[in-house]
Amino acid sequence: EIIASRIVQKRAPMLVAASREVGGAQIQNRGTLGGNVANASPAGDTLPVLAAANARIVLRNHRSTRTVAFDSYYTGYRKSVRRPDELIVAIEIPRIDGVQWWRKVGTRRAQAISKIMIAGVRGRDVRIAFGSVAPTVVLAKKAAAILSTGGSIADAQAALRSEISPIDDVRSTGEYRAKVAANLLPQFWNETA
Repeated sequence: EIIASRIVQKRAPMLVAASREVGGAQIQNRGTLGGNVANASPAGDTLPVLAAANARIVLRNHRSTRTVAFDSYYTGYRKSVRRPDELIVAIEIPRIDGVQWWRKVGTRRAQAISKIMIAGVRGRDVRIAFGSVAPTVVLAKKAAAILSTGGSIADAQAALRSEISPIDDVRSTGEYRAKVAANLLPQFWNETA
């Protein structure tokens, strides 16, 4: 539904791009955006998009409803502020002003857990988020601030290295992920110019 939605295609094309690469057709037709958020895996393909889009997660239980900014939703690896009695009932994505960009690096384009993902928005504000480079999705605020104030790519890459903490696992090494993250930054910046 996300891929086919004309509204999402128009307002959040980076979410459409990420959704196209989540698993195969069976997973795409059964999985939900809320499920991707609730799973809390730093390798969730849509999570950098939600971080870069400044999304909000709406949680509800039988007593109340509350809204949490996406960048404060996760507290650690596979952990969030969602309480056991709460459900994710909505994900709010404000209007995104700027050029949107998303990339996944994996063993193959689909049906593979990501080695790394990046989502970015380049407009008056620059927002850049990475997945699979830390215990949670990382909103690279320092790197984005450098780029948005006219700083160099090299300075932004150095800042990014201080913001991420990739690990070695069965899919990749931390060193590889750090190098790819740094390489994706100028690609994002050049292709959204």
